[in-house]
Amino acid sequence: MEQLLQQLVNGISLGSIYALIALGYTMVYGIINLINFAHGDIYMVGAYVGFALTTFLDLSFLPSLLISMAVCSILGIVVEKVAYKPIRNSTRIAALITAISVSLFLEYTMMYFVKPDTRTFPEVLESKRMTFLGGSVILDVKNIYIVVITIVLMVILQYIVHRTKTGKAMRAVSLDKEAAELMGVDINKTISYTFALGSALAGAAGVLVGVYYNTINPLMGVVPGLKAFVAAVLGGIGIIPGAVFGGFFLGMTETLVSAYGGSIFKDAVAFAILILVLLVKPNGLLGKTIKEKV
Repeated sequence: MEQLLQQLVNGISLGSIYALIALGYTMVYGIINLINFAHGDIYMVGAYVGFALTTFLDLSFLPSLLISMAVCSILGIVVEKVAYKPIRNSTRIAALITAISVSLFLEYTMMYFVKPDTRTFPEVLESKRMTFLGGSVILDVKNIYIVVITIVLMVILQYIVHRTKTGKAMRAVSLDKEAAELMGVDINKTISYTFALGSALAGAAGVLVGVYYNTINPLMGVVPGLKAFVAAVLGGIGIIPGAVFGGFFLGMTETLVSAYGGSIFKDAVAFAILILVLLVKPNGLLGKTIKEKV
């Protein structure tokens, strides 16, 4: 029982990271039906920006987090303007190839500048451990930081989407792009805002991972990016609460599999769950079946 509780604590922290990255996937897909496979590498850039700020400029955790989010937000806008906007009306295979190309470009550009070495993230948060149930369950303060920051960012995102003019424009474009444009919504600006928000969340996830695991490398965004995509599909891609649910579900599943079934199977189980969900409920666990008129 104690081991189960310990793994659930670890799973919630890991799920928070997946949820933050998955939100970027689901927001972009909800607006322009594009799977942005470069999103995991924007998360990697966020980790390196946080590393540079804390190591070379000696900034504390919170300023580094906010600046990393801002840098990734700008990077997301640039990627959208340069890579995705010109092929917005092209075939889906063209968009997919472009996304993969952007992903590889970011990875190898980062390798060129920082070398393909693993870097050790500085201890910007003091590690304090609290024990429960006679010391059998350990809760690190870093876990609390990750979960609290994730919840705060999700609340802010929900406020932006549901209570601001920009959020209303995003929801309008998601429902019907042509009708939104006829009503005066600036489509290009709305899509840029969406990329900016999603990329900022990915940048925050990168810094949190660096703080939690203490190591970063230029290829660190590949597997978490794919798993966050799995999380988005599990919950129902294009649905913000679905991405959050999928992230936490996948994080807890992964830690439980690592504890009871062996860590070598954790990636396989994640993708097996994806296949199972797609077979049973293709729109995701929280997705709704939408009928289209022919």
